[in-house]
Amino acid sequence: MIYSIRGILTHVENNFAVVECAGVGYGIRTSAVTISRLPKQGAEVTFYTYLHVTENMLDLFGFCDQSELNCFRMLITVTRVGPKAALSVLSTVTPERFALCVASGDAKTLAGAPGLGLKTAQRIILELKDKITKEQVAGGIADVPSFDLPTGSNASEAISALVVLGYGQGEAAAAVTRLDPNLPVEELIKHGLKALAGKL
Repeated sequence: MIYSIRGILTHVENNFAVVECAGVGYGIRTSAVTISRLPKQGAEVTFYTYLHVTENMLDLFGFCDQSELNCFRMLITVTRVGPKAALSVLSTVTPERFALCVASGDAKTLAGAPGLGLKTAQRIILELKDKITKEQVAGGIADVPSFDLPTGSNASEAISALVVLGYGQGEAAAAVTRLDPNLPVEELIKHGLKALAGKL
């Protein structure tokens, strides 16, 4: 497993970047969201990576933050969604927006990704929601004390989105409930991710 690569950014093009590390240039396939966040060529950069192995090739995928990598990993577990389709989704929406789409059942936004289509977007939501529910039951998350949040509130939607990104319901609720409940949902998700990563 290659967990991450840190080195000098030497080349950038559409959905592709090259990072030189210890004299080796690593070609990394990535999303438009990550490309937009990269520093100038010649600067140091870190990618969190996933090595995709097939019969004929090895492809290295990388992202600027772990939440985007988590989304990528979840997407490629969905039936008939490969790395190319996963990159298309993550080039269209941020990790926060993706999580919110799955949590709220917003297939239309996901279907806006080039080459995806509404049926595939609906399958992504169905399979990931189902997977999350099973993991919650298996992990005993249903026993986590209630935080008495109104259904449909910004905070409850943000917590659901963080659960989509792989966090436990209890830790997600603890991170979100200490934030201003009047913030937009995507801001709550963003600040919640920072809190969970120990950055706040």
